[in-house]
Amino acid sequence: MTTAKRGASALSIAYVMPVRNDARYLRTAVESIVAQKNPKGTRIVVAIGPSEDKTREIANKLAEEFPLVIVENPSGSTPAALNIAIVSTNADVVFRVDAHSELEPGYAKLAVSILQSTGAANVGGIMEARGHSSIQKAVAWAYGNVIGLGGGPIHTGGVAGPADTVYLGVFRREDVLAVGGFNELLARGQDWELNARLREKGKVVWFDPRLKVGYYPRRDIVSLARQFLTTGTFRAYILLANPNRTRVKYLVPPTFILASVAAVMGFASTLNWWWLLPLYAYAAVVLGGAWLSKGLSLKSRIALMAVLPTMHLSWGIGFWRGVLTFRGRDTDVPLNTAAISVHS
Repeated sequence: MTTAKRGASALSIAYVMPVRNDARYLRTAVESIVAQKNPKGTRIVVAIGPSEDKTREIANKLAEEFPLVIVENPSGSTPAALNIAIVSTNADVVFRVDAHSELEPGYAKLAVSILQSTGAANVGGIMEARGHSSIQKAVAWAYGNVIGLGGGPIHTGGVAGPADTVYLGVFRREDVLAVGGFNELLARGQDWELNARLREKGKVVWFDPRLKVGYYPRRDIVSLARQFLTTGTFRAYILLANPNRTRVKYLVPPTFILASVAAVMGFASTLNWWWLLPLYAYAAVVLGGAWLSKGLSLKSRIALMAVLPTMHLSWGIGFWRGVLTFRGRDTDVPLNTAAISVHS
């Protein structure tokens, strides 16, 4: 009997969590899992990569308190951690939870119900970005605003239905294994790429705005820049692997980089200030967004003026770095040699 035909009460579930240098948030994430009404025998599989903080000590302590299983992830990469954790359990349904995330009460029960009623291979909802410090609150605002990450149901909500991707994901384990698991060549965007393969195999990825997960983004400009530089790099990888998987909004930051370079070169060669009009317009958007942002303190609004360019420019530069890095290389992984087999 397939999982699609079994009752929700009969489904076994497991949570898989990639962890590396996550001492600050790990306990919050695990406690939000334990607070769900989980079936008896539910396991939390934490795949730990090499960490420079007290992540392992905290994980060991949590394993004494809760049904938490620790597995090793020597490479430290997120997709490898997910694959290792997935093959470490035989649950029908696998919940991806990141250490920076916090599940809302009732998330698990609702997700399994939606999975059963829709017959989807993966369901998920909204990433509700949250912050503590002024910079983190500014980053959280940018995540959920059209001038930050461009909007989209994952960040702003919408109508329930089939989608390109969802935040984190609640998967039928057999469907993930059937398409080869997470692509371990992708440091970023591995969830989007997996969902693309599921859809290309005729499976349904289902978005439901009732499913909300809190997310705590980067706390400083340097780590934010590194994150988005890597995100842009691997967005180029996804484009080169299969152009049909790319959406127009992902090309806005790299296009802006080209426009900026052209503007600066035009100004340098002619000393005509009109060449800089695109940069003036962008500065106006950033300043206007910071001034009109709602719910932010003055410190966070000031921080937003640095956060927005950091996100946009890092993504755009990363994209072109990715094009130069992966151009001419075999960028797609054949499904019959997919990374999941390495850990089976």
